Amino acid sequence: MSDFIDLQDDLIQVCMTILLKDKTTKKNIVFATDSYAEMGDAYGVDREITKSLLASLDLKPRILKSQEEQALRTRKKAEVFTPAWLCCKMNNHCDDEWFGVTDVFNHLEGEKWTVTDTPILFPEGKDWKKYVDSRRLEITCGEAPYIVSRYDAATGDMIDVKDRIGILDRKLRVVNENTENREEWFKWTLRAFQSVYGYEWQGDSLLIARINLLMTFMDYYNARWGYDPTDVKFLPMLSQIANVIAWNFWQMDGLTGTVPYGEPVEKPEEPKQLSFFDMGWMGDGQPTENTEENVVVKRQECKIFDWRSNESVFYSSLKKG
Repeated sequence: MSDFIDLQDDLIQVCMTILLKDKTTKKNIVFATDSYAEMGDAYGVDREITKSLLASLDLKPRILKSQEEQALRTRKKAEVFTPAWLCCKMNNHCDDEWFGVTDVFNHLEGEKWTVTDTPILFPEGKDWKKYVDSRRLEITCGEAPYIVSRYDAATGDMIDVKDRIGILDRKLRVVNENTENREEWFKWTLRAFQSVYGYEWQGDSLLIARINLLMTFMDYYNARWGYDPTDVKFLPMLSQIANVIAWNFWQMDGLTGTVPYGEPVEKPEEPKQLSFFDMGWMGDGQPTENTEENVVVKRQECKIFDWRSNESVFYSSLKKG
């Protein structure tokens, strides 16, 4: 399991408070799944995920869940994870459109791909910086297999850094090929993370997605510069990346653009004459008013961050734009 995510990793623990945050509610993301309900009320669908609850939680990617649980989550929330080769094919199509030529990053044949081993060339009028800044969104992102491809979400096979096919992986490859020092590399790596977005309903999947992105940063940093845990510059960089991830990968109901669940709010009562049909009957024969219609659930509209204008915006405003 540690090959996938390791909640006890010191660096993940350092950033866990950030990774659990919901930037809209200013609280933590919620479970939004009943997969853990048998563990007690604290693990209910509308309860916040906390560091203390995670300590006793067997959080793992979908591929490691039982077949029964996978089937149940598919049936309830249409949770299915796309194999890496199909993510590769769809990302290739997006890049074909952007570059105007095919097979820019790899050549896909069936379910296998061969990575291009020469530096990426850019068409006239476009350069590597525009590619890094181009914004991409993965809807209902699950563990974010289109964005980062640390492992094949359908098989569990780990993928080497040089062979990864996620959208962010491609951007980071371009950053590697076009920067010379660590300061410039981090500047454009940060911009690459700022340019990819995704939303998800289920809290455990979203947290795994966020961890996958953070570990992707660590993977590429280590591949380029060599990881040194004593480097005083590293933890601030890691925290910056974690903050971007918490903003850009958020918990949302994709149909309403709001955070899951909400707080019950009682409507102001209007004077009215009760009729027989407004009355319920208790076991002792005494009538009681049916007040369910007087309660509404207030949901917050989701906010995300526009890093180029340096301001938070409602997700709905981007859809309208």
